[in-house]
Amino acid sequence: MTSSFWNTIILGGGPAGFFAAIRAAEQNPGARVLILEKARRPLGKLLISGGGRCNLTHACFEPAQLVHNYPRGAAALRGPFSRFQPADTVRWFETRGIQLKTEEDGRMFPLTDNALTIATCLEEAAQQAGVALWTQVTALAVESVSAAEAPTTRFRLTVQKNESGLEETLLAGSLLFATGSDANSQALLAGLGHTIEPHVPSLFTFNIPDPRLEGLAGLSVPQAQLRLLEADGTKSEITPQTGPLLITHWGLSGPATLRLSAWGARWLHEKQYRAGLLVNWLHPLTPEKVLETLQNYKNTPANNRKKPGAHPLFELSARLWKRLTETAGISETQNWADVSNLEMRRLTEELSAGRYQINGKGQFKDEFVTCGGVRLDEVEFKTMQSKLVPGLFLAGEVLDIDGLTGGFNFQNAWTSGWLAGGALLS
Repeated sequence: MTSSFWNTIILGGGPAGFFAAIRAAEQNPGARVLILEKARRPLGKLLISGGGRCNLTHACFEPAQLVHNYPRGAAALRGPFSRFQPADTVRWFETRGIQLKTEEDGRMFPLTDNALTIATCLEEAAQQAGVALWTQVTALAVESVSAAEAPTTRFRLTVQKNESGLEETLLAGSLLFATGSDANSQALLAGLGHTIEPHVPSLFTFNIPDPRLEGLAGLSVPQAQLRLLEADGTKSEITPQTGPLLITHWGLSGPATLRLSAWGARWLHEKQYRAGLLVNWLHPLTPEKVLETLQNYKNTPANNRKKPGAHPLFELSARLWKRLTETAGISETQNWADVSNLEMRRLTEELSAGRYQINGKGQFKDEFVTCGGVRLDEVEFKTMQSKLVPGLFLAGEVLDIDGLTGGFNFQNAWTSGWLAGGALLS
């Protein structure tokens, strides 16, 4: 079995791994820096992100605001974002000739709308800095090496080249795990003494088989509020989430749903994705304000003979409005003057506090995010170095950090990779 020495080895050829490798090599010319990637092609997740356009960060340039987009890791990331935030990401790519654009919702993409632009930039920067890249390589074992045994070597890796099946021993002065939620890598980290928070899905849609939603796929509301309910119908402790809401063939999607799935990821996992859901289609209007508006409309003489189901209020879709009035027990033949107080209260509830039942989860497009990973209190966030194993560093989604959709997970990768890269060879 052959062996070779590297000043630092990075496990994982994704955004965090590349960013760390580039910075380490640029700061230490001549150092032997190696990226090991198990896939045939590095940066695979980046290439499919944003529908192939690569939503590489978000135009949120205040660290105190930026951290609010991370259901797990917000407190830990406050310091790192004060040292490398989206504005720094933009400058990093612009100095390498990559122009970015900002869309109305704050998401930032390369001007080319092509993820290959970002991948090529990273690969060329790594090559110019002298970083070596091995693909189709699996780390089989990682051992700490005592200083007495080898003063410049802290780690011994046994790796397998997947094409040939040959095993090789690699020696490293420092080691970075940037391997995301890869189960094999998490097991290796556990073997080195780290605690792994269990991985569960985050950012997913809700399966809601409900007659109120049938036939309405594609309809959306610009601002709704969603709140999870306990089995007994009481409000859960999960923070309610607001934003656009989309009705799908299987239930609900859109930013409000994805946000709630992220903040409630562990809670929903424990409930086996069976939970109640309170929907306010008219947020920020309260039930009291909705009822007041309905009563004022009904009590206006000019509206007495109008049919409630045929005249949508609150700028709701006509089809959604009609469905909710029917659910409230208001028939097509009724006039507003004939709507009872009980029917008014029922309609108010359907509009601002409708109760639904989540009966499972769906996946959000091609971008599957999990929460879980190395416990954050076991990492020094100034350098991304392990507090348990000297010379061991961690970056990106290998940590128990996850962000909302919109470029936030990539920003965590850029920031933690940049910090780790600056410390790997110090």
